[in-house]
Amino acid sequence: MADLPEPLVGFTVGVTADRRREELVTLLRRRGARVIEAPTLRIVPLEDDTELRAATERCLAGPLHYVVATTGVGWRRWMQGADAWGLGERLRDACRRAVLVSRGPKAVGAVRSYGLREAWSPPSEASDELLAWLLEHDLAGRRVAIQEHGTPAHELADALREHGAEVIRVPVYSWAPPPDPRAVRRLVEGVVRRETHAVTFTSAPGVTALLDAAERMGLGEELLAAFRGDVRAICIGPVCARPLVAENVPTVWPDRGRLGSLVRTVVEDLIARGRYELQTAGETYLVQGDAVIAGDDTRWLSPPAAAVLRALLAGGGVTPGELLARLPAGVVAGEAGIREALARLRAALGPYAGLVSELPDGGCRLAADRIRSPERALAG
Repeated sequence: MADLPEPLVGFTVGVTADRRREELVTLLRRRGARVIEAPTLRIVPLEDDTELRAATERCLAGPLHYVVATTGVGWRRWMQGADAWGLGERLRDACRRAVLVSRGPKAVGAVRSYGLREAWSPPSEASDELLAWLLEHDLAGRRVAIQEHGTPAHELADALREHGAEVIRVPVYSWAPPPDPRAVRRLVEGVVRRETHAVTFTSAPGVTALLDAAERMGLGEELLAAFRGDVRAICIGPVCARPLVAENVPTVWPDRGRLGSLVRTVVEDLIARGRYELQTAGETYLVQGDAVIAGDDTRWLSPPAAAVLRALLAGGGVTPGELLARLPAGVVAGEAGIREALARLRAALGPYAGLVSELPDGGCRLAADRIRSPERALAG
């Protein structure tokens, strides 16, 4: 029963990425998830290559002592631009003679794809660890090229200059506002209402953009409360997670910063946190996200009905008032809203409506002998 061909059926997952968004969405949908696409930023090439070419020519005007590769996509675009101007081999020769450091596995892969080899890469993929390593060396009079990744590397560049380095910033692409701001607002609202079960992030600027959007909507604290509670924030890696960690948001990420690894983390985490098994005398049901699964039959619930069912999973009989107290604020409007959500829950369950039984005092309970999740088991 627990080995579903589509393990994410019932769960709704937000995708905030711009680059490779379609690939991530496809991977999640193949596993049964409902996906909300809401890129919080978009990556755009520089309007023309003048600035990038000028930075490249500065790199070639004298010996480079250190070269910093920060992203795989940015490094490839830099090399492709240099090739188009007939400067590719000279640039790569300059990089071979320099100490080349790469911030993370994607940058490492891009560097090696051009026949180069990094001298070092920070295990944490963090810019501050990379900076600390560079500052262990004598930088006075040294020329350092930094391939930037969307946002200018002001802090890194300033710190290196303070230690005497001549810094050449190499801008490859930049961040722009989201292509559909309304989609971002809908995602914020869905998270606040707990209608979204997880949100995936692939860049720290993308995280910050969602938090900023929520602030502009007057929902900044509500968004953070949802992420600290029922909604899971799942990042591609620790660097991406930093803006959330700074806000005391529990965050998970895979061991490897790959989309496939990110999706596996989504599956494992949501199942561990949000899959319940209900056992009755004659049937076993799975409850996960907004779905109840009985054998091959999947019953999708409206978000309010699903929220009521999740509240009942805590076990025991409850009155409408007690049930209302278990729900996040704003899910239903008062005890009348509870009764309406219960009616919709029973209607959506169809032949399994008996799972929700009424009590003589007007309350209700789940008619299950046992409620089990990977994290806990409750007697019925």
